[in-house]
Amino acid sequence: MCTVCGCGEGEVRIEGADGKRKDAKGHQHDHAHHHHHHDHDHDHAHGHDHHHHHDHAHGEDVHHYGTGPARAHAPGMDQARMVRIEQDILGKNNAYAQANRAFFRQHGVLALNLVSSPGAGKTTLLVRTLEMLKDEFPMQVIEGDQETSNDAERIRATGVRAIQVNTGKGCHLDAHMVGHALEELKPPQGSVLFIENVGNLVCPAAFDLGEAQRVVILSVVEGEDKPLKYPDMFHSADLMLLSKVDLAPHVDFDEERCIEYARRINPDLQVLRVSARSGEGMEDWLTWIRAQRTLRLLGQQPAAAAPAAAEGEGASARDAAE
Repeated sequence: MCTVCGCGEGEVRIEGADGKRKDAKGHQHDHAHHHHHHDHDHDHAHGHDHHHHHDHAHGEDVHHYGTGPARAHAPGMDQARMVRIEQDILGKNNAYAQANRAFFRQHGVLALNLVSSPGAGKTTLLVRTLEMLKDEFPMQVIEGDQETSNDAERIRATGVRAIQVNTGKGCHLDAHMVGHALEELKPPQGSVLFIENVGNLVCPAAFDLGEAQRVVILSVVEGEDKPLKYPDMFHSADLMLLSKVDLAPHVDFDEERCIEYARRINPDLQVLRVSARSGEGMEDWLTWIRAQRTLRLLGQQPAAAAPAAAEGEGASARDAAE
């Protein structure tokens, strides 16, 4: 839906390492590593051409609004107009993403985009990860939330630098926001940058941030059918972390079925089991990060990266060179 309406534009606030807020609205700025110029003007068509599609399953009426060319629905907007708006929004975003990617490549920075639904345990997992790795190599965090700097403060308590990005009504980070945050962070050569996206399994799937790898975190308390319910996210991911596995004995969760569903969507998806609380699987996760960083420093292709989904399917548009 964000690719149609551009929700949240103009409401972004970025908190620097000094804790001071900065308005990222509608101005021209010069990044240390690339130039961004943007405006936030976009219009919404007010025609009423639309269609409804009804699937009938098990005798019940199913209203599926994702079957048209735009794979979405917006009141008062026809599918052709929605496609044009999506192409415009994603085209601008992908240009910023390519600039971010070039910066990461030039400086040997491994950028990981962490995505999940709210409550999957991203921040807790990230804090534990930082505590375990902080003596090995430099790390930074871009923290995305609609409001508050609570998670950024948790990150900073580990001694790792973090930039808070508040998206307002926006439900995802985009490449332009990441570019702004990079101005503050200035990650050094050979560092690992964790981008903790806004908790949402829908809209972040469509927005390439310039990352090397996208890591989707799914907790065992969420249900094994999430990959089928939110296929774009799992299709665009490179690694799935099954989190909170220490709770598995206490919840009704079919791990094998979850993995089968995820690989039905994305056959190349890697899967690791982790628990930030018990420490189970954490060393496997850290080993994966170390390996990706080594490949980045050697200038090689990230290992077992999943192929990007076709354009227009709401997936990340990572280029083949990454």
